[in-house]
Amino acid sequence: MSRIDESLTFIAINIAVMTVSNTRQLSDDKSGDTLVKLLQASGHKLADRAIVKDDIGAIRAQVQNWIDTPNIDVVLTTGGTGFTGHDVTPEAIQPLFEKEIDGFSTIFHMISFDKIGTSTIQSRACAGLSHGTYIFCLPGSPGACKDAWNGILQWQLDLRHRPCNFIEIMPRLEEHRRGSGSTNG
Repeated sequence: MSRIDESLTFIAINIAVMTVSNTRQLSDDKSGDTLVKLLQASGHKLADRAIVKDDIGAIRAQVQNWIDTPNIDVVLTTGGTGFTGHDVTPEAIQPLFEKEIDGFSTIFHMISFDKIGTSTIQSRACAGLSHGTYIFCLPGSPGACKDAWNGILQWQLDLRHRPCNFIEIMPRLEEHRRGSGSTNG
């Protein structure tokens, strides 16, 4: 059950949005527009936005650029998570993950199942962490973007969410690079 602790102060984070498509442009990118509206309505900042062709090298390069940009905390991608020959977003991005967030896919499919039934099996939505940047790969429909945001991301990207959230652990994501001295795995 999602609960907001009103005694804590909301912290806006910087989120980049990438639409993966061979046919979309900013003028007709409904899924990208949906994500931008939702993240801004929640109080977060749009750090950057891009539309990238269904090409492993191009997708990976854009996401790597955002991972390397210090002021980008989260990357949201939409599109390319299906099974057609052009759907290559997971193949492009998963090699960048240092840690996978397996629970994201599980919960996304639970939410999606309630809306579209067994058709959710056709999505390869995934998430992971790379160099302190959270990355979430969503299907290319506005409805799927809304489901992921409203059911998972708006809560996990809010410091006030209890019992825990992704924001509160952000300062500790890179401990192993700073030589924290911890040997616990």
